[in-house]
Formats: sequence, structure tokens, C-alpha cells
Amino acid sequence: MKVNIKRMEEEQAKIVLQESAGLAIITIKRPQKRNALTANMWNQLSEIGQSVLENPKNKVVLLRGWGEQFTAGSDIGEFHQMSLKEAEESFTTMEKAISTFENLMIPTIGVINGPAMGAGLELALACDIRIGSEKSKLGIPVGKLGITLNNKFAQRLVNLIGPSLTKDLVYTGRVLKAEEAHRLGMLNYLVSGDNLDRYAIRMGKLVASQSPASLLAIKKSVNECVNSVPKLWEGSTPFVDQQDFPEGVAAFVEKRPPRFANRKM
Repeated sequence: MKVNIKRMEEEQAKIVLQESAGLAIITIKRPQKRNALTANMWNQLSEIGQSVLENPKNKVVLLRGWGEQFTAGSDIGEFHQMSLKEAEESFTTMEKAISTFENLMIPTIGVINGPAMGAGLELALACDIRIGSEKSKLGIPVGKLGITLNNKFAQRLVNLIGPSLTKDLVYTGRVLKAEEAHRLGMLNYLVSGDNLDRYAIRMGKLVASQSPASLLAIKKSVNECVNSVPKLWEGSTPFVDQQDFPEGVAAFVEKRPPRFANRKM
């Protein structure tokens, strides 16, 4: 069996694409930073996602993180070096990558063997199916950072868990353990970590054996049902608050509680 491996490197970070037996397996590998992605890595992830369709043998995408992490989302430390305009542009790049997998016209399966946080959770939710291990943790603790979720980011959560729990996760910053995430439907399947990769590959092969016409039709039909936001950002908030975001990021980098200024809502 021939395996084609492409690697895109940035410092010690890699996004790896393996193509074999109808499966395109994409692995985010940056273990020293909990697989957090830089702006360049988000760009690379988007490019790799789009390139999957160049190989007509690819029937299903498996998206995973290296080791016992999915991804911590974006590299918050990188934001500390950016202007507000650059940070906003970085979020736009991030959303482009996430939407690439959400709109990819073949099935996508998220394989989650650890924390999927912030934009990492959004990336997992963009997958059609999510398989997690007992090590999975899902959350979007953006309130400590002054990140303001726009309509598209919020929509992915609301579609799965409803408006109240979506607000709860942001209001409290709490992180869901694997069992609760599975009960709420954020994880479709929950299996042991030792069996996760084998289970994901079996699931990928099962999906790949179905009618391509049926798979494409249901993905398009479901997307039309749930994607009620007509245009990204239209009438929505930006991703970063001009006051709270710089303070939240500085507090993260300096490992201290944020000191947000009091102001009217």
C-alpha cells in the first residue's frame, strides 16, 4: 500500500497529510505548544484541506492532533505581538481554515484524544462526526481573553447544544469532560484512547464505502438546514475587543488574572 506524506513545517511545528486507502489523515503536530496553531499554520491547514480534493481517491478526511491533544486553538502568545488589526485578520484566517473543513464536499471526522479548546473546539465542531477518547476535553474559555465570538463561531455551538449552554460555556469558561460532551452530542462516539485511532480508521472506511452521491447530498442538505447565517460577520461583532483583548492576552502571557476595566454593557 502506497502512502503519500506531505509535511509543512514552521520551526518545530508540522501539519502532516497522509493519504491511503481512500482516507486523508491530517495531523496537527506542535506538542510543545499543545498543538496550538500560529496564523501561518492556520493558512497551511486551510491549504491542505483544500488540496485533499485534488486526489480523487480521497473519500473521507480524518482530522486529528498529535499525542494526547487535539489542539488548544490559536497560539495566544502570538497575539501579544500583533496589533488589533493584525489580530482581527488572524481570526479571519482562522475562520477560513475552519470553514474549509466544514464545507469540504467529502465527509470529515474529527479524532479527539485530548483538549479541543477555543478555536480548536470550533475546528472540531466543523467536522461532520467527532470521535473522542476519555481524555477529551471541550471548551471555549474566551472570556478571560476579551475575544468576542461572532455569529459564525456561536452558530456552530448553538446548532449542537443550544443557546443557553453556548452562553454557559462562555460565561463560565468551564470545560466539558468527555462523558458530558458525549451526552450533549458534541462527541458522536466515545472510545478508549488505546483504541481511538483504530476505531477512527474503521469508521472512516465504513463511511468511505457508502454511495458518494448519498454522502454529498446529505452534507449539502444538512449544511443548508443549519447554516442560517447568510454571510460571515454580517451584522455581527468583530473577534477582538479593543480594550479587553489586549489586557486578556497580556494576562495570559504574564500568567496573571486579567484586570478588565468596568464599563457599561
